[in-house]
Amino acid sequence: MQNQNLTEKLISSNHIFTGKVISLQVDTIELPNGKSATRELVKHPGAVAILAITQDNTVILVEQYRHPCGKIMLEIPAGKLDVQGESPEQCAFRELAEETPYTAQRMTLLYTFYTAAGFCNEKMYLYQAHDLLKNSQSETDEDEFVRQVYLSKEDVKKALKNQEIQDSKTLIALQHWLAQED
Repeated sequence: MQNQNLTEKLISSNHIFTGKVISLQVDTIELPNGKSATRELVKHPGAVAILAITQDNTVILVEQYRHPCGKIMLEIPAGKLDVQGESPEQCAFRELAEETPYTAQRMTLLYTFYTAAGFCNEKMYLYQAHDLLKNSQSETDEDEFVRQVYLSKEDVKKALKNQEIQDSKTLIALQHWLAQED
Protein backbone atom coordinates (compact mmCIF):
# COMPACT_ATOMS: atom_id res chain seq x y z
CA MET A 1 0.00 0.00 0.00
CA GLN A 2 1.33 3.39 -0.97
CA ASN A 3 1.91 6.08 1.60
CA GLN A 4 -0.53 8.62 0.17
CA ASN A 5 -1.73 11.85 1.73
CA LEU A 6 -5.47 11.46 2.31
CA THR A 7 -6.09 14.92 3.76
CA GLU A 8 -8.60 17.22 2.10
CA LYS A 9 -8.02 20.99 2.30
CA LEU A 10 -10.86 23.47 2.83
CA ILE A 11 -11.09 26.03 0.02
CA SER A 12 -14.38 27.73 0.94
CA SER A 13 -17.45 27.23 3.04
CA ASN A 14 -21.04 28.28 2.34
CA HIS A 15 -23.33 28.40 5.39
CA ILE A 16 -26.83 27.20 4.43
CA PHE A 17 -28.91 26.80 7.59
CA THR A 18 -28.80 27.09 11.39
CA GLY A 19 -31.43 25.33 13.45
CA LYS A 20 -32.02 24.46 17.10
CA VAL A 21 -29.93 21.28 16.93
CA ILE A 22 -27.83 21.38 13.77
CA SER A 23 -26.39 23.65 11.14
CA LEU A 24 -25.65 22.85 7.51
CA GLN A 25 -22.84 24.07 5.32
CA VAL A 26 -21.49 23.15 1.91
CA ASP A 27 -17.70 23.16 1.71
CA THR A 28 -15.53 23.23 -1.37
CA ILE A 29 -12.42 21.19 -0.72
CA GLU A 30 -9.22 20.30 -2.52
CA LEU A 31 -8.69 16.57 -2.84
CA PRO A 32 -5.28 14.93 -2.34
CA ASN A 33 -4.91 14.73 -6.15
CA GLY A 34 -5.39 18.52 -6.52
CA LYS A 35 -8.95 18.39 -7.90
CA SER A 36 -11.82 20.08 -6.10
CA ALA A 37 -15.07 18.63 -4.77
CA THR A 38 -17.92 19.62 -2.49
CA ARG A 39 -18.82 18.22 0.91
CA GLU A 40 -22.16 18.74 2.64
CA LEU A 41 -21.54 19.02 6.37
CA VAL A 42 -24.06 18.78 9.20
CA LYS A 43 -22.58 20.41 12.30
CA HIS A 44 -23.79 19.18 15.68
CA PRO A 45 -22.71 20.19 19.21
CA GLY A 46 -22.07 16.57 20.24
CA ALA A 47 -23.92 14.26 22.57
CA VAL A 48 -23.64 11.79 25.41
CA ALA A 49 -25.12 8.36 25.90
CA ILE A 50 -25.30 6.35 29.11
CA LEU A 51 -25.08 2.62 29.71
CA ALA A 52 -26.85 2.22 33.06
CA ILE A 53 -27.13 -1.18 34.71
CA THR A 54 -29.40 -1.57 37.75
CA GLN A 55 -28.60 -3.45 40.95
CA ASP A 56 -30.51 -6.48 39.61
CA ASN A 57 -28.37 -6.53 36.42
CA THR A 58 -30.86 -5.05 33.97
CA VAL A 59 -30.03 -2.31 31.50
CA ILE A 60 -32.13 0.84 31.51
CA LEU A 61 -33.41 1.71 28.05
CA VAL A 62 -35.91 4.30 26.93
CA GLU A 63 -38.56 4.10 24.25
CA GLN A 64 -38.93 7.33 22.33
CA TYR A 65 -40.63 8.28 19.08
CA ARG A 66 -37.99 9.39 16.59
CA HIS A 67 -39.52 11.54 13.87
CA PRO A 68 -36.68 11.09 11.32
CA CYS A 69 -37.16 7.30 11.51
CA GLY A 70 -40.95 7.48 11.76
CA LYS A 71 -41.15 5.05 14.66
CA ILE A 72 -40.57 4.39 18.33
CA MET A 73 -36.95 3.46 18.99
CA LEU A 74 -35.46 1.57 21.92
CA GLU A 75 -32.32 3.38 23.09
CA ILE A 76 -30.01 3.97 26.00
CA PRO A 77 -30.54 7.34 27.74
CA ALA A 78 -28.81 10.11 25.80
CA GLY A 79 -28.82 13.79 25.04
CA LYS A 80 -27.00 16.57 23.29
CA LEU A 81 -24.32 18.83 24.71
CA ASP A 82 -26.34 22.01 24.78
CA VAL A 83 -25.71 23.58 28.20
CA GLN A 84 -23.01 26.24 28.03
CA GLY A 85 -19.89 25.22 29.96
CA GLU A 86 -21.18 21.72 30.75
CA SER A 87 -18.66 18.90 30.27
CA PRO A 88 -19.70 15.65 28.57
CA GLU A 89 -19.49 13.87 31.93
CA GLN A 90 -21.74 16.46 33.61
CA CYS A 91 -24.16 16.12 30.70
CA ALA A 92 -24.23 12.33 31.21
CA PHE A 93 -25.19 12.75 34.87
CA ARG A 94 -27.93 15.24 33.89
CA GLU A 95 -29.36 13.17 31.04
CA LEU A 96 -29.51 9.98 33.13
CA ALA A 97 -31.46 11.86 35.83
CA GLU A 98 -33.80 13.47 33.27
CA GLU A 99 -34.66 10.32 31.31
CA THR A 100 -34.76 7.75 34.11
CA PRO A 101 -35.67 7.61 37.81
CA TYR A 102 -31.97 7.11 38.57
CA THR A 103 -28.90 9.15 39.39
CA ALA A 104 -25.34 7.82 39.33
CA GLN A 105 -22.54 8.34 41.81
CA ARG A 106 -19.89 8.19 39.08
CA MET A 107 -19.43 7.80 35.33
CA THR A 108 -16.76 6.02 33.33
CA LEU A 109 -16.08 7.04 29.74
CA LEU A 110 -16.22 3.90 27.59
CA TYR A 111 -15.89 5.23 24.04
CA THR A 112 -16.03 8.34 21.94
CA PHE A 113 -17.13 8.00 18.33
CA TYR A 114 -18.60 9.91 15.41
CA THR A 115 -22.19 8.95 14.65
CA ALA A 116 -22.15 9.57 10.88
CA ALA A 117 -18.63 10.64 9.83
CA GLY A 118 -19.48 10.82 6.13
CA PHE A 119 -21.60 13.95 6.53
CA CYS A 120 -21.86 14.92 10.22
CA ASN A 121 -19.38 16.00 12.90
CA GLU A 122 -21.51 14.79 15.85
CA LYS A 123 -19.17 13.28 18.44
CA MET A 124 -20.78 10.90 20.91
CA TYR A 125 -19.41 10.26 24.41
CA LEU A 126 -20.55 6.90 25.72
CA TYR A 127 -20.43 6.59 29.52
CA GLN A 128 -21.19 3.78 31.90
CA ALA A 129 -23.07 4.89 35.01
CA HIS A 130 -22.05 3.36 38.34
CA ASP A 131 -23.64 3.10 41.80
CA LEU A 132 -27.18 3.95 40.69
CA LEU A 133 -29.69 5.39 43.13
CA LYS A 134 -33.42 5.52 42.38
CA ASN A 135 -33.79 9.11 43.54
CA SER A 136 -33.96 11.39 40.51
CA GLN A 137 -36.17 14.45 40.85
CA SER A 138 -35.42 15.65 37.30
CA GLU A 139 -37.86 15.63 34.43
CA THR A 140 -37.45 15.31 30.68
CA ASP A 141 -37.41 18.36 28.44
CA GLU A 142 -40.88 19.72 27.67
CA ASP A 143 -40.74 18.38 24.09
CA GLU A 144 -39.38 14.96 25.09
CA PHE A 145 -41.52 11.93 25.92
CA VAL A 146 -39.84 8.69 26.98
CA ARG A 147 -40.82 5.44 28.65
CA GLN A 148 -38.28 3.35 30.56
CA VAL A 149 -37.70 -0.29 29.63
CA TYR A 150 -35.56 -2.66 31.72
CA LEU A 151 -33.95 -5.65 30.00
CA SER A 152 -31.81 -8.51 31.27
CA LYS A 153 -28.84 -9.74 29.21
CA GLU A 154 -31.02 -12.56 27.84
CA ASP A 155 -33.76 -10.08 26.89
CA VAL A 156 -31.14 -7.89 25.16
CA LYS A 157 -29.84 -10.87 23.18
CA LYS A 158 -33.40 -11.66 22.02
CA ALA A 159 -34.09 -8.02 21.14
CA LEU A 160 -30.87 -7.83 19.12
CA LYS A 161 -31.63 -11.09 17.31
CA ASN A 162 -35.13 -9.82 16.47
CA GLN A 163 -33.81 -6.46 15.17
CA GLU A 164 -35.78 -4.60 17.85
CA ILE A 165 -32.83 -2.32 18.59
CA GLN A 166 -31.62 -0.30 15.61
CA ASP A 167 -29.98 2.71 17.23
CA SER A 168 -26.18 2.77 16.75
CA LYS A 169 -25.18 4.17 20.16
CA THR A 170 -27.39 1.59 21.84
CA LEU A 171 -25.95 -1.25 19.77
CA ILE A 172 -22.41 -0.19 20.73
CA ALA A 173 -23.30 0.09 24.43
CA LEU A 174 -25.18 -3.20 24.58
CA GLN A 175 -22.44 -5.12 22.75
CA HIS A 176 -19.99 -3.71 25.32
CA TRP A 177 -22.24 -4.87 28.19
CA LEU A 178 -22.80 -8.32 26.70
CA ALA A 179 -19.04 -8.80 26.31
CA GLN A 180 -18.44 -8.12 30.03
CA GLU A 181 -18.22 -11.00 32.47
CA ASP A 182 -20.88 -11.01 35.17
